[in-house]
Amino acid sequence: MTDATSNEPDYSDVVAWRRDLHAHPELLYDVHRTAAFVAEKLKEFGCDEIVTGIGRTGVVGVIHGRTQTSGKAIGLRADMDALPMEETTGLPWASTIPGRMHACGHDGHTAMLLGTARDLAATRQFDGTAVMIFQPAEEGGGGGKAMVDDGLMSRFGIDEVYATHNEPGLSIGKFSTVSGPIAASADGFRIRIEGKGAHGASPHASVDPLVVGANILLALQTIVSRNVHPMKSAVVSVGALNGGKAGNVIPQFAEMVGTTRTFDPKLQDLIEARVTTIAEKVAEAYGAKATVAYRRMYPPTVNHDRETQFAVEMARALVGEANVNAELEPLMGSEDFAFMLQERPGNIMLIGNGDTASVHDPRFDFNDDAIPYGIAYFRKLIESGMPL
Repeated sequence: MTDATSNEPDYSDVVAWRRDLHAHPELLYDVHRTAAFVAEKLKEFGCDEIVTGIGRTGVVGVIHGRTQTSGKAIGLRADMDALPMEETTGLPWASTIPGRMHACGHDGHTAMLLGTARDLAATRQFDGTAVMIFQPAEEGGGGGKAMVDDGLMSRFGIDEVYATHNEPGLSIGKFSTVSGPIAASADGFRIRIEGKGAHGASPHASVDPLVVGANILLALQTIVSRNVHPMKSAVVSVGALNGGKAGNVIPQFAEMVGTTRTFDPKLQDLIEARVTTIAEKVAEAYGAKATVAYRRMYPPTVNHDRETQFAVEMARALVGEANVNAELEPLMGSEDFAFMLQERPGNIMLIGNGDTASVHDPRFDFNDDAIPYGIAYFRKLIESGMPL
C-alpha cells in the first residue's frame, strides 16, 4: 500500500472471518448463519444500532460519528450470499457444504465491511452517520430490492450509498469504475413449445418442437443484429434447449431458457417484445404453439456522476492516480446494487483481486490481500465524505 494506508492495523482476524464465511456458504435469502455472524460482530464492535430482518434476512449496523452536525448519512453495502456450485479449490477453508460455494467473493465483501465497521466504531472520526448494509440474495434473488422495499433508505436516512466488488485480473491495490452505466440489466425468459409427438420413423405425422425450437433460437439472434442500433450494447443468449428423451421419439414438448442484457431501459422493452413475437410467430409458422414467460430481474447499474468523482478521488488518495481507472468499459454482467442506486446517488467500485480464477468459477477464491485496501477505501468514503 501507499503511505496513505501504511499505518493500518493487522487484519489477520478479518481474514479469519472471511475464511469462516467461505467455509459455510449460504444461498439467496437463507443466510441465517451469516447474518447472525454479522450481527454478533456488529454488537461486539459497539454499533449504536443493529437491525436484522431488513429485506427478510439483511442486517444493518448504524455507527454515529463523534459529531452529528452535518445530519448526513452514508451507506456502505456488502452482499452475503453464495452460489449453488461445487467448489474445486481444495483449500483448507473450502466449502464444507456440498453444492454451495462463495464463487463471487461475497465472503470477502462481507469481511471487508465488518472490518470497516469495527474501525469506524472504534475511531468515529467523522461528522454524521455511517450505515453498514449487509444484503442477502444478490445472486438472482433481488435482495437489494427487498431491502429497499423494506424502507432501507428512509428508515436510516441514507443520503448516499457505495459498494465494492472484487475484480479478478485487476491487480491488488488497483481500483476501477466509471460514471454512468457500469453493469447491464439482467432479464430471463423461458419459452415452452408445444408441437405434436410421433414415432421418429414417422416425422410427417409430427409437429417437431425441437425443430421449432432450433428455428426460434436462430431467429432470436437477429434481435441484436437487426433490431438494436449498432452503437448500443445488448445480449440475447439461449442457455438451454431441451425436449425428449429417446432417439426414436419426436416429443410433443420442448423448452428453452435464456437471458438478455442491455444498459438501456428502452432496449429492455424492445427486446422483451421481440423475444415474445419471434417465439410465437415462428412456432405458429410451423404449426406449433409457443408460450413465453419473460421475467424482468435486475435493471442496469448506473453510477452517479458526483458520487463517482468522489469515489475516484478517495481511491486515488489511497493508491495514487495511476492505480485508479475512472473510465472502465461497462460490464455485461449484472449487479443488484442497481436497486439501491435507483433510490439514492452513489457508486460501485471494482477492487483488484489479483491473478485469480474468474468469479462464478469453481476454482475461484477471494484474495485476502485485497482486504486492507477495501477497508481503507470504505473508511475514506465515510471520513472524507462526512469530515469533522
